[in-house]
Amino acid sequence: MSSLRDQLSRKVYSTETGDMRKHDEADEQKAQDETRLAGLDGIVRIKRETAGRKGKGVTTLHGIPLASDELKTLMQALKKRCGSGGSLKEGVIEIQGDHRETLRAELEKRGYTVRLAGG
Repeated sequence: MSSLRDQLSRKVYSTETGDMRKHDEADEQKAQDETRLAGLDGIVRIKRETAGRKGKGVTTLHGIPLASDELKTLMQALKKRCGSGGSLKEGVIEIQGDHRETLRAELEKRGYTVRLAGG
């Protein structure tokens, strides 16, 4: 039986070279980052959301103009600053609890334009 890595790396047809070549996951991630970054307006929006969380609130940060690796390091720094858990999902940082003002001050200190949005 082949390994999981072999199962997940599949050959994809490339129109550039006209032949089969391995599709690199890093290229795919880079392309996803480029399309996500192209749709941003440079304003970071901070929201408090409770929908689908059984009443528990989380603070979400949308529109941060960073690549996924840099976004992950920023998320870790913000979680540490708030003393709370969180995650990164599809370019959106989620921090557990209501930390809108703390995150706003921290992001403005880092040079971002920030707006509070939503409830």
